[in-house]
Amino acid sequence: MLLNRSERNFPRVIIIGAGFGGVELARQLKNKEVEVLLIDRNNYHTFQPLMYQVATGTLASDSISFPLRKMFKNQKNFRFRLAEVLSIDTKNKMVHTSVADYDYDYLVIATGATSNFFGNKQVEKYALPMKNIIEALNIRSYLLQNLEEAVLRKNTSDRERYLNFVVVGGGPTGVELSGAIAEYQQHMLKKDYPELSTYEMKVYLVEGTGKILGALSEKSSRDAERYLQELGVKTILNTVVTDYDGNTVTLSSGEKIPTKTVIWGAGVMGQMPEGLNPEIIQRGNRILTNEQCVVDGEKDVYAIGDVSAMITEENPRGLPGVAPVAQQQGKYVAKHILNQLNNQETENFKYFDKGSMATVGRNRAVVDMGSLHMKGFLAWMTWMFVHLVSIFGFRNRLVTFVNWSIKFLTKNSGIRLIIHKYNRPESEPVKEKEEVEQQ
Repeated sequence: MLLNRSERNFPRVIIIGAGFGGVELARQLKNKEVEVLLIDRNNYHTFQPLMYQVATGTLASDSISFPLRKMFKNQKNFRFRLAEVLSIDTKNKMVHTSVADYDYDYLVIATGATSNFFGNKQVEKYALPMKNIIEALNIRSYLLQNLEEAVLRKNTSDRERYLNFVVVGGGPTGVELSGAIAEYQQHMLKKDYPELSTYEMKVYLVEGTGKILGALSEKSSRDAERYLQELGVKTILNTVVTDYDGNTVTLSSGEKIPTKTVIWGAGVMGQMPEGLNPEIIQRGNRILTNEQCVVDGEKDVYAIGDVSAMITEENPRGLPGVAPVAQQQGKYVAKHILNQLNNQETENFKYFDKGSMATVGRNRAVVDMGSLHMKGFLAWMTWMFVHLVSIFGFRNRLVTFVNWSIKFLTKNSGIRLIIHKYNRPESEPVKEKEEVEQQ
């Protein structure tokens, strides 16, 4: 059991969440005169930018995950608890969890985000989100399950809903995921399922605004859309999903697409424990902070990463929900806490945008770094290098590099396993009778 406040030699910093921000903060406090307690519902850190490659079978889940206790094995002032945070009490400086209650001197909320279905419960019931490893593995299994079901249908019309794949959201996740599914269609479908025609499988990308990759430049957006079209992805812009019954997705344009698979990447919302003043919760369920990452109206409580909303004149909608923001805020809060302990002032947080990038399949990517724009093979190599060196752990980097090399040389994505079958909620039965193979 951790010591009570009166028995500790150093102040305790509790970090809720082992995402990019939480991990970076804990690392920055190594060997400092504080006690670090990291709480998370999982015992590993996930490199989320490559989650889509787990969902499409390029990488195994353990290639982008790393055990937290191993990550901090040499940090003597670090402790970890596998627990669900139930609520926080900022008045008494307590965090209530599923395993125990812990007091703190400084609290950092770095709980990240989850999928936002914008109140559409029907879509939420049947669509597949992708915000954690379990959800990515569900997508991998369900994609393969639907291909197996398609093989059993005798008629092309009966196979259609099993071979239409709809990705909602034209950000980096949606673009990369739809491109990866389209590459599977081009390079592996006929090898794995000779009974099916490549032309029967269709991939759709639905985006509510007028362009994909809205956070990138116009050049990158146009190039990425062209790359998707070359892969056979049908991009549908200025359109949102209004309904989905598990068999047919309905778009705001009135178009209906028969499909068993809708993957949701259209929006995120912060996830946080109970106990905060609801008046400080901003759009997207994010916590309002000042320019020093301190939660509005609180003392010694910080929020960083996707769950925070730092509203300024420069960023009236807050900072983007990307890993570099969380990492830079993690470094900043570590410095801020140490300065607080030493009665020193800290300048306001300033985000340094190093650039944005997205890959659209083999040899295709777009990169924006200030005024520099790259596309094609050079951008693809840049994207791979940046992501490879960012993965935590030598083994994970090596395994990822080997998998990418094999895929590049053979055009073959290796992990096409249904380990745990995904059982989606039952949808309404299809009115037309399907002719299923009988042997």
